[in-house]
Amino acid sequence: MPQSMQSFAPSMGGDRKSKAQINHAMDNPFGTEDMAAGYARYRPPIHARILERVRSHLPVPVRRALDVGCGAGLSTRALHELAEHCIGIEPAEAMLERSGAVAAGDDFVVGVAEAIPVAKGSINLVSAAGSLNYVNVELFFGEAARVLQPDGVLVIYDFSPGKSFRERTGLEQWFSRFEQRYPPPPNEALELDPGILARLNSGFQIRSQEHLEISVPLSAGFYLNYVRTETNVAWAARNGVPRASIRSWCEDTLGPLWEGSAHEVVFQGYFVCMVPTQVSRAGKRG
Repeated sequence: MPQSMQSFAPSMGGDRKSKAQINHAMDNPFGTEDMAAGYARYRPPIHARILERVRSHLPVPVRRALDVGCGAGLSTRALHELAEHCIGIEPAEAMLERSGAVAAGDDFVVGVAEAIPVAKGSINLVSAAGSLNYVNVELFFGEAARVLQPDGVLVIYDFSPGKSFRERTGLEQWFSRFEQRYPPPPNEALELDPGILARLNSGFQIRSQEHLEISVPLSAGFYLNYVRTETNVAWAARNGVPRASIRSWCEDTLGPLWEGSAHEVVFQGYFVCMVPTQVSRAGKRG
């Protein structure tokens, strides 16, 4: 464990893994070398754009931020603008093998949202970027409340796949064909958005929120590699579809849409800043 984590990490019983952690490792379709490499190199730069908007809603920089479900570290790296020290936890060890290169200087540990391997009251900001759709959110919110300091903030954000161009047509139709050919996993993801989060009995209350539309110029080659990191591709590969055949189909059908130049691809997203309910009520009384 890095020296900087020793002051606030609890005893975890040596190298023992929790039952939740073992189950995540067995079931996680993203825990492959191919998916980890794709996440490290070909995810669009949306995290930083969203957290730029979050910044105005927080007293930053905070001392310590925890990124839950950090993947290969892109979302952890984006937290640098909000925190002096960033820690990422991720159940897929293949992802964490890439994190040191993606977010050098940050700390990373294998762990799950339902059993966060961090001491009580040691974190100022907990973030979760599209990582709560596959966890037990009731357990997660309890863990977030446990690790946050009394004045800490929970930031949950996500963005949809980039499936439309800013100034031209064709990509929406292509993405529909893409999902028909490689369907998303059935009933595997929990749908979340600000409205749903507000209605959950989470012990947290939304203090601020925003819906976002972000455009990013992407080349055909980058987009090809990006869509191969999407959930439906992970599901197809887990069920035996050769990755080479997925790449070949995407390459053949995407080329005519780009015509050789980069185009702006649109991503829809949101963020919510949440605080424990008792803190929110105390603030209102003041």
